[in-house]
Amino acid sequence: MNRSFLRLTIGAAALAAAVPAAAQEADNDQRTRQVRVAPYIEANQVLTAELSPGDDTVTYTQVAAGIDLSVQGRNNGGSASVRYERTFGYDNTVADSSTLSGVARGYASVVPHAVSVEGGALATRTRVDANGRGTLGAGRGGSESRIYSAYAGPNVHTSAGDAEINANYRIGYTRVEAPDAVVVAPGAPALDVFDDSVVQSAGLHVGTKAGEPLPVGVGLGGGLYQEDVSNLDQRVRDAQVRADVTVPLTPSLAAVGGVGYEDVEVSSRDAVRDGAGIPVVGADGRLMTDKSAPRQIAYDVSGLIWDVGVMWRPSSRTSAEAHVGRRYDSLTYYGSFAWAPSSRSSVNLSVYDGLTGFGGQLNNALLALPTDFGVNRNPITGDITGCVASLQGSNCLTGVLGSIRSAVFRGRGINASYSEQIGRMSAGIGAGYDRRKFIAAPGTVLATANGVVDESWWLAAYLSGQIDARSTFNINAYANWLTSGFAGTGDATVLGASAAYRRYLLEGLSANAAVGLDYFDSAAAGQDLRTASALLGLRYDF
Repeated sequence: MNRSFLRLTIGAAALAAAVPAAAQEADNDQRTRQVRVAPYIEANQVLTAELSPGDDTVTYTQVAAGIDLSVQGRNNGGSASVRYERTFGYDNTVADSSTLSGVARGYASVVPHAVSVEGGALATRTRVDANGRGTLGAGRGGSESRIYSAYAGPNVHTSAGDAEINANYRIGYTRVEAPDAVVVAPGAPALDVFDDSVVQSAGLHVGTKAGEPLPVGVGLGGGLYQEDVSNLDQRVRDAQVRADVTVPLTPSLAAVGGVGYEDVEVSSRDAVRDGAGIPVVGADGRLMTDKSAPRQIAYDVSGLIWDVGVMWRPSSRTSAEAHVGRRYDSLTYYGSFAWAPSSRSSVNLSVYDGLTGFGGQLNNALLALPTDFGVNRNPITGDITGCVASLQGSNCLTGVLGSIRSAVFRGRGINASYSEQIGRMSAGIGAGYDRRKFIAAPGTVLATANGVVDESWWLAAYLSGQIDARSTFNINAYANWLTSGFAGTGDATVLGASAAYRRYLLEGLSANAAVGLDYFDSAAAGQDLRTASALLGLRYDF
């Protein structure tokens, strides 16, 4: 009876044997754990001036409290940044409002090296135009929606002889609030903005490594994915089983391949319609679902799936893989590249292809975040910017928010990022492309979305660090280019940059100053918007 089996056995003898080992692991983790907790409060005065097409100027007071924390140990790790902000306007041009924003990602070992739990969460604002396209942050160039997303689940790793067994389960939830603020042209159809969804996935894989005992590695696994979208009762269900093989070519290079069977189905119901057959919009601005209507199939594909590729692991600092095959009844390709040229720099690239709703793709992006990061925020609005500062893993979320339509889609794209620690400075840049081809059932109100493509290109960069012992700076810049195949829409361009300076006056107390420029150009709106902002305030770090 091996040790892994003992970890999964319930009994007095197993528990008695496991307690000393667990205590020793916990003690080691305590000694190696690094904990950073940084709570703060802020009080700021903000001025925003519209440069075009008008010349309005508004001022408001901003009060905020937040905390940044990081825990990094042998068996536990995670990072989080949470901020609550209250805005006080002086007239009707700026309404009093409250905003919660933050991002978190972490894991904890229940049984070291065998059972762990992980999770992630995001709260942010997005600017939405009348075509359903979104960009991070709030702004006057579109309507504000608030996005909340979280996922959690266990991972299990054990072995039976030479075979390694891995299993996992994830459940996630995503919600978009206040889409009724999106205004469309008189007589135009209602914009179907995503409401909320529940995502569940489970996977099991049993496999052996090359040479243990066969010359090649072999495996067998299966998985189930389901996303239930509240809008029109949409559902994505994907079940698959597959066998795979790994053939070593050199000590650092291997050929991989797999073949299996997959069954994918997308379905929905129609909207409630009035006597004239016009879809009915509810009080929340979304289409009302006709629960009595039969479920309509939008996509139903089953059959053989396969892929082949290569895996390259020349060192502990470099890894790459690339795959091409057939899935969703068409060609598919995906892969990744991670390279750490030094302990102070990191390059990451990922290519993806999947069929999900908005909530599923956002949960996947959270899952890909590193567990050790620092959050970049807009120094004026306090909003999370597109990328977190980290030297590990994929670290950008911008591409996920290019569209918040409710329709299920096949999403393909690429994300790339580079991060570096330069002395007392931290710098990074991220770029990406996201393409979504929407899937909808004929005969339903979403039918016009079927086959329509939305595309977005994005770029984000940051630079921060110390100037001297008492002062720091932070610079952020972003760019988004969005196109949509929906009728009556046009291209949109969103650009922005900000710079902040902090000077410590006393221990914990600092004075802050920041400036920012934002540009929003939408062909559908027929005009562009340019704004400039400035901030002065005080901050106390506990």
